[in-house]
Amino acid sequence: MTAGKVLAIATAELGTKESPANSNRVKYNTWYYGREVSGSAYPWCMAFVQWVFHQAGISLPLKTASCGALMNAAKKSGQWVTKNYLPGDVVIYDFPGGAATDHTGIIEKVAASGVVAIEGNTSQAGSQSNGGMVCRKTRPYSQIVGAVRPNYQKEDKRMDNIPSPAHKEGVEWARKNGILTGDASGDLKLSEPLTRQQMCTMLHRFAKKIGKV
Repeated sequence: MTAGKVLAIATAELGTKESPANSNRVKYNTWYYGREVSGSAYPWCMAFVQWVFHQAGISLPLKTASCGALMNAAKKSGQWVTKNYLPGDVVIYDFPGGAATDHTGIIEKVAASGVVAIEGNTSQAGSQSNGGMVCRKTRPYSQIVGAVRPNYQKEDKRMDNIPSPAHKEGVEWARKNGILTGDASGDLKLSEPLTRQQMCTMLHRFAKKIGKV
């Protein structure tokens, strides 16, 4: 399994919330503990990460709900990095005023000033390490302790141009009408997630096709 597949699973969880609010009752905890739990003893940022990797069929160095315990296990297994982060790395944060390892997420993008990650039990505003929701967050490097580098398979470089039977008719129509064009090599990348800008481009092509532009 590749980092791209892991991120696709994590991205599909965006917006998932614990219920009721401030309860830590959420499906990731239910999976991790094998029963429904709630209360302040069950923060779930790491349970979310563990759930995502379980869905992807990838083992992390340790099955744990503790950021510090995963960090220590990764150090022992040689999977701990503190620079040159990559998409798919499990990032560990240290927020001002908190514990040495406060929070975690899965890196989606790396920028000059920090990382963009998919994180469980955070919020767009308010508590960042116990916010009750799966969110996409941008964090500066100053808040990063390091990251766990999972043992991913190498990306398959073969072209992804063969649609599944359920989508064949739609894909062939979009390709024939210039709405789906792929990259410079002709790779349609049919199994990859669609970004907002790619969606806008495809909608614009469709609008031109029907004479609305």
